[in-house]
Amino acid sequence: MPHPLTRRLDKPIVLVGLMGAGKSTVGRRLARRLGLPFTDSDAEIEDAAGLSAAEVFERYGEDDFRDGERRLVARLIDGSVGVIATGGGAYVDPDTRKLLNERAITVWLDAPVDVLAERTGRRDTRPLLRDGNRAKTLAKLDEERRPLYAEAHLHVISNEQAHGKVVEEIIEAVEEHLGA
Repeated sequence: MPHPLTRRLDKPIVLVGLMGAGKSTVGRRLARRLGLPFTDSDAEIEDAAGLSAAEVFERYGEDDFRDGERRLVARLIDGSVGVIATGGGAYVDPDTRKLLNERAITVWLDAPVDVLAERTGRRDTRPLLRDGNRAKTLAKLDEERRPLYAEAHLHVISNEQAHGKVVEEIIEAVEEHLGA
């Protein structure tokens, strides 16, 4: 039986935030809890390009990567209801941010820099973190992007608590946003 919130949704829920915030992991769980399809925009880029998102980023540069990401996100929010996890930089693009805020319910999944550094240290798949001090780079990105992520409709903290708790907090926030 679908969650009561699912029947009320008429647009996708899109998770935005820095790399390591848990957008993909929490997004999968949220989609499962709501009985909705889940899409990870980085995985979609990889499928389309036949390369990892990091390889696309490194081979073609950040500008081309963001351009392709912008087009992909526009396709993903075509009016169908689901849960979408975006790459950490997708929402930074002004056109993508505007589109997402108009055609989706945006949720900023926020986590402290020390948590982000620990989570992103588990795999070396993030091009922006390959040079130098991961925590320092994440702190700089957090400072630069925080005002942009704050434009999302909802703000949910993802720190050391269980992913299931974060999912429930997102559901509560979306219900409140819709006027439960």
